Amino acid sequence: MDKPRQGPLIPGEPVRLTDPKGRSHLITLRAGASFHTHRGTLCHDDVIGGPDGNVVRSSGGTPYVVFRPLLAEFTLAMKRGPTVVYPKDAAQIVAFADVFPGARVLEAGAGSGALSCWLLRAAAEQGTVTSFERRPDFAEIARRNVEQFFGGVPPSWRLVVGEFGGSADDPGLADFDRVILDMLAPWDYVDAVAWALAPGGLACCYVATTTQLSRTVEALRGHGAFDEPAAWESLTRGWHVEGLAVRPEHRMVGHTGFLVTARRLAPGVVPPARRRRPAKGAQEERSLKRSLIRTTWVLRSLACGSSPGGVPPGPAECVWRCCCGRLMMACAPKQRRSASSG
Repeated sequence: MDKPRQGPLIPGEPVRLTDPKGRSHLITLRAGASFHTHRGTLCHDDVIGGPDGNVVRSSGGTPYVVFRPLLAEFTLAMKRGPTVVYPKDAAQIVAFADVFPGARVLEAGAGSGALSCWLLRAAAEQGTVTSFERRPDFAEIARRNVEQFFGGVPPSWRLVVGEFGGSADDPGLADFDRVILDMLAPWDYVDAVAWALAPGGLACCYVATTTQLSRTVEALRGHGAFDEPAAWESLTRGWHVEGLAVRPEHRMVGHTGFLVTARRLAPGVVPPARRRRPAKGAQEERSLKRSLIRTTWVLRSLACGSSPGGVPPGPAECVWRCCCGRLMMACAPKQRRSASSG
């Protein structure tokens, strides 16, 4: 990680150019090169050697503000193969997965390398990040993006082209502090994650759909080596602020994915059974059935002396039969559900 973050801009660095309308462009500085727009040409040599936060003008006179890009800006502008993990989700992963300096992190699904950059920065030079990517073309894109942002391949990063699957046959894939899964079917790798994590370590899964979310949570919950999983998503909305005109932006970054985290238990430890409060509707239905049963037994006791055959039933027996019908109707939905599930 030898790219300078201060001082004059040098060739090989990515920089962000922003015009007066707020449109941004990410370019990599090269001596003698030019950046062409419909508002004129901007020579890279006019930027190289200048300070971070400079203003340069194109041949058409348009001013551009020049900054070294933030990681969030670089993530959105980088060259992509697969979809990148958005900054809002990457920040949540770093924060809620508690990726600390010196952590040993395993990433399955490097993709375009966006999340790899965030993990490398969070783990710092004291830590290590091992990234798996089964597609060689995606792995090459990730390698180029990480190299471009950090000014070279970080020595703490190991990119493996192949399938992730920790087992006793590979003792090097064990005792990781964090395992991050960004893949299509993370529930198929729960055993591998349990093997790779150290006791107390944390698994974090990034999935896109509710079906994936359900299968991932249930796989972690049913495995037996993890504490109760947590799942959530984040939505980000900007605000327009200009004088007294303060309002939400018309556009926002809505759903991009769900995050699931779970802690690794010590070997041989069985998690306690989770006690969950029943839904309000279930409580009301159960209370209704209890009251109907009580009323039915009271009325049935009153109607025990029912008249012999051929004689019309008394009022108490009529009420009893009515309550029995209501009780059967209340139980019918549950019986239908049981029949359909069977």
